[in-house]
Amino acid sequence: MIRAATVNDVAEIRAMIRELAAYERAVEQARATEEQLRQALFGAHPAAFALIAEDDDTGVIVGFALWFPRFSTWTGTRGMHLEDLYVRPQARGAGHGKALLAALAAICERHGYERFEWWVLDWNEPAIGVYKSLGAEFLEEWTVCRLSGEPLSALAARAPALVNQSPAL
Repeated sequence: MIRAATVNDVAEIRAMIRELAAYERAVEQARATEEQLRQALFGAHPAAFALIAEDDDTGVIVGFALWFPRFSTWTGTRGMHLEDLYVRPQARGAGHGKALLAALAAICERHGYERFEWWVLDWNEPAIGVYKSLGAEFLEEWTVCRLSGEPLSALAARAPALVNQSPAL
């Protein structure tokens, strides 16, 4: 069963984020707290949304997908960025991941999102196989760029003052 996450799922979502980070060999980078996730998912202005996969027989949470809308200047429409997709090891191969992806695709269709995008580590062959089986296009000519820590702060220090700053900035 796939359902929208509720505030009562926050602790379990955080636990699965840590499990995913361990699988991706980066557990030290998964620093989000339950309170941060609660605000991001269920605060006054949600930054992201989540779906939960439950085992049909036991009702136990076996996976989740966390996503947020994005905007394409090329299409002039919103799209979806899937930040995390995780199915616990004991539940893999039972279709939960594909069910989560199908539910997300349905959200895209319902909202007129023209693009559904995510990243996958190049060594994660099981996930790559699933994505290929669904017809995902791999954009190998694009490279992910990231600024964080000191380089982000150094660049921010060079910013000119903004004129007519909107509340969102």
